[in-house]
Amino acid sequence: MDHASPAAVTARELELALVGERLSALRLRPPETLREMERSLSRHGQLGAVVCCRAADTIEIVDGFKRLIAARTMGWRTLRAEIHDVTTGPVAKLLLWQSNAGQKLSELEEAWLVRALYRDDQLNQPQIAQLLGRHKSWVCRRLVLAEGLTDAVESDVRLGLVSATAAHDIGRLQRCNQAAVAQVIARRGLTTRQTTQLVDQLVAAPDDAIRTALLAEAERTSPPPRLPGPRRAPTTPGEAMIADVTVLSFRATRLHTRLLERPLASLGLEVERIVAHRLDELRLVLDALCRKLTSVSTAAAATEACHGA
Repeated sequence: MDHASPAAVTARELELALVGERLSALRLRPPETLREMERSLSRHGQLGAVVCCRAADTIEIVDGFKRLIAARTMGWRTLRAEIHDVTTGPVAKLLLWQSNAGQKLSELEEAWLVRALYRDDQLNQPQIAQLLGRHKSWVCRRLVLAEGLTDAVESDVRLGLVSATAAHDIGRLQRCNQAAVAQVIARRGLTTRQTTQLVDQLVAAPDDAIRTALLAEAERTSPPPRLPGPRRAPTTPGEAMIADVTVLSFRATRLHTRLLERPLASLGLEVERIVAHRLDELRLVLDALCRKLTSVSTAAAATEACHGA
């Protein structure tokens, strides 16, 4: 089949339970954009149809992943869809590329798309360049970016811990150094400018000892992300407990919101496995905490009743 040949298009209401998300690994969906999409659907309804293609055993979404996730979160059962009668991998990915021609994919999403065409569909770089209407050097740069990032950094990007822009900078580093840098960026909330400056310094560093010192300096001097809580450091055990409760409540609420926004399966198999393992570890910690909270509440209630009597 000619990769560029047109395909028949059908418009219809599509049940969300029938929609597959195999191409979701090629797109980023930051939590804030999902919340914006949910607000848009709530206020204005569905303004544009999602774009899908037919696969062997399902209908796969190609463009409109944020609308799909938001609609599922809101309990919608259907979405208006354009269904293109294509089945081959390269054509479906070309349709994804064409559907985002106006708003453009990020460089990292472009890199993932090129890698999928190269690895999964076995196209060579000149064929990918011809398919996407780009120069071979562009394809080469995107492939280098995708292949240069470690799985851990990719997972951080998909989870929203590291931005796609930061990942582009991290990709300039050797793979053995990427995880440590990504952790500093995520923990300290480095801006795009700070990230670029740090990576520039690490690339120019002559040896590992200097790179280690640069990371330690960034960890020490970069202010951590601000969270709701006391403005001054707690000075008593009671204040420390209140501060912990404030931070824990904030984090728990944010995690709960993210879990409601999307199913773990939409993260991709590898990320789903990592997140599920971390959530299981968290569940054990929270189970122990809940038992202790029950004990503390019971004791406090007994003390209050005693004083009341």
